[in-house]
Amino acid sequence: MFIDELREFCMIKPFVTEGFPFDEDTLVFKVDGKMFALVSLSDPSWVNLKCDPERAVDLREQYESIRPGYHMSKTHWNTVNLHASLDDALIRGLIDHSYDEVVRGFTRKRRRELGLEP
Repeated sequence: MFIDELREFCMIKPFVTEGFPFDEDTLVFKVDGKMFALVSLSDPSWVNLKCDPERAVDLREQYESIRPGYHMSKTHWNTVNLHASLDDALIRGLIDHSYDEVVRGFTRKRRRELGLEP
């Protein structure tokens, strides 16, 4: 997956914004102000994605191109190589999971306000 595909996939999700809160190189995708994906523009071959802690460990054991989050909480974040042997469908699934993990952290009231829960 290339950065333009990653950006497009992230931006079609509800309430997603993009920006550069840390520096001019790190593109950050947020849902309602909370980060779910980070990618370096100078090296767009890696993306940091939020992940359920148990699943994060399982993914790291299963795929050598998924590592503990670079400069992130190693418990809740993975760094995923976008140009390794990972299938684009798997990467999209990991992006979806990251987005869902962040949304799951919102209060039920906030999810309802955003229309993300009935």
